[in-house]
Amino acid sequence: MKSITIQGTKRESVGKKSTKALRDAELVPCVVYGGKEPLNFSTEEKSFKGLVYTPEAHTVSIEVDGQTIPAVLQDIQFHPITDRILHVDFYQLSDDKPVIMEVPVRITGRSRGVVAGGVLRQTFRKLKVKAIPANLPDEIVVDVTPLRIGNKFYVEALKNDSYTFMHPDNAVIVAVKMSRNAMKGGASAADDDDDEVEGTEGAAEATPEATSAE
Repeated sequence: MKSITIQGTKRESVGKKSTKALRDAELVPCVVYGGKEPLNFSTEEKSFKGLVYTPEAHTVSIEVDGQTIPAVLQDIQFHPITDRILHVDFYQLSDDKPVIMEVPVRITGRSRGVVAGGVLRQTFRKLKVKAIPANLPDEIVVDVTPLRIGNKFYVEALKNDSYTFMHPDNAVIVAVKMSRNAMKGGASAADDDDDEVEGTEGAAEATPEATSAE
């Protein structure tokens, strides 16, 4: 997984007055958990451009007073009106300690249901996964080619031995819905018949119907 570097300055005072002074200077108060004790530091708001305002997932190399700490973003607070970053939490990485982070979902292929006139609906743009740092994926790839109108792709279909999904097995990642044009044309799942994809299709439909969505 790609990593970006954030340079900061250790905070000696963490009170409200100190925090306000940092924000007035366009600096962001941050904290790193997961080590022997939390590390409080501040950095320029522009430091987060390549971490927050991107669809890609990154780990972070935090450089504070000559110390380099590998970490992942855990939480970020925005101002409700200006959307300025108010506070950021990081979690320190250890080679043998699993961490949780959000990973982007990338859709590939062209759904057979979409070809037949349906509409692809994506529920999750990112998925939370848990893994040791070496096994964290850059992205989660979902091939929607076999999906026909009425079919759904579930988290369960992505299970693997490298990382664990922090979502229910029956959470729907993407679904192919009937569109108005397809209804007018009388399209259905049967309109897209192809024996070559029956095995994949059957596996998708065997998963229980989703009862909740994030």
